[in-house]
Amino acid sequence: MTSVKKNVTNRTVDYRVQCGGTLAAKVRVPGDKSISHRSIMLAALAEGRSEIFGFLEGEDSLATLQAFRAMGVVIEGPTQGHVVVHGVGLRGLKAPQNALDLGNSGTSIRLLAGLLAGQAFDVTLTGDESLCRRPMNRVAEPLRRMGAKIETGTGGVPPLTLRGGQALTGIDYLLPVASAQVKSCLLLAGLYAVGTTRIVEPAPTRDHSERMLAGFGYAVTCVGPAVSLHGGGKLSATTVDIPGDISSAAFFMVAASIAPGSDITLQHVGVNPTRTGVINILRLMGANIEISNERLAGGEPVADIRVRHALLQGITIPQDQVPLAIDEFPVLFVAAACATGTTVLSGAEELRVKESDRIQAMADGLSVLGVQLQTTPDGIIIHGGMLHGGVVDSNGDHRIAMAFAVAALRSSGPIVIRNCNNVATSFPGFVALSRQLGFSLEEEFQ
Repeated sequence: MTSVKKNVTNRTVDYRVQCGGTLAAKVRVPGDKSISHRSIMLAALAEGRSEIFGFLEGEDSLATLQAFRAMGVVIEGPTQGHVVVHGVGLRGLKAPQNALDLGNSGTSIRLLAGLLAGQAFDVTLTGDESLCRRPMNRVAEPLRRMGAKIETGTGGVPPLTLRGGQALTGIDYLLPVASAQVKSCLLLAGLYAVGTTRIVEPAPTRDHSERMLAGFGYAVTCVGPAVSLHGGGKLSATTVDIPGDISSAAFFMVAASIAPGSDITLQHVGVNPTRTGVINILRLMGANIEISNERLAGGEPVADIRVRHALLQGITIPQDQVPLAIDEFPVLFVAAACATGTTVLSGAEELRVKESDRIQAMADGLSVLGVQLQTTPDGIIIHGGMLHGGVVDSNGDHRIAMAFAVAALRSSGPIVIRNCNNVATSFPGFVALSRQLGFSLEEEFQ
């Protein structure tokens, strides 16, 4: 049995990215992180032996895997993305000996809060310093309405302690803010609830949980903005084929769009319509993106994405695209900085409570690189132009680090990015794949 890989170095990793470059290659990005999390969770709760292919061996999804091992689930692998999970059924989890440490993974802690709210045992969920600053009342409050007993840290942040033995009841819940994590948390709690759990979204969000629940044989009903399920069913083991993560592909989509002469193909990428906001937004900016070889893999739509250099134009980003691209905005800000004209984003206050305040972190770094911009409470206004070299801080946020690596392709000097250790949480192999495509990127250990 392969042990979970952790970034055990105590040294800080910085990136030094030389300016310029042209990208050309056909590559496959790592497996989708959102689907990787959910595949482990549902396979563990299923009855029988499930096989998973394309599992993302990043620290976030490995934290989910390790949590289920700690609760008595036998898991083989991962070996080159292949995982075998021996499911224990909905009532087969065991109390872990210690608190479950979920590292930097907001998806893990929020989805597990729902999944564990109906268990017979007490459990505490915690994580690293960044995770323990993230808001959890958005899941704790509706779970309490269902009958869960949850204790949070001061201000509604982790650690979370869930008291076992509670009888959950289904609720009808209108999400205050579009959030796939909150929706998925409540659906997982609904598996253990008496009656129907129904969630209504103010705007569409990623639907991986609904698709995967159906793939494991659990009836889910989707009508317009509402999704519902009845408690008391069961999950049956299956095989899951995880597509490449469009959030990872997004960095190279922007990179090829802004780097003159570039022509790349990203193979077997998930193109779930609830995740394609980055494609839609880039096309509105004038990007040259071709989708081909469309097919289904494990119930998820996948395709090959070809991207060639194009002259981008600033736009006002449509409100309906914001939830569909929420994780891709750091690198879309780089696209905006390289575009002609002004790009305006609003309705994206969710970006302020990610691994960092992503609006402010990107604004600070882009300002260092000479970009003219203004921040707003729920967005940013970016005036495209020339980018200089400079030293920027990722604030320990993997997506901020990778976004600034992309910016170097159009900067007039090298960019040094501080605190890049957490890139391993979502995109192991980012450095190697970037070099393969044509980046001049070196790691520096402090």
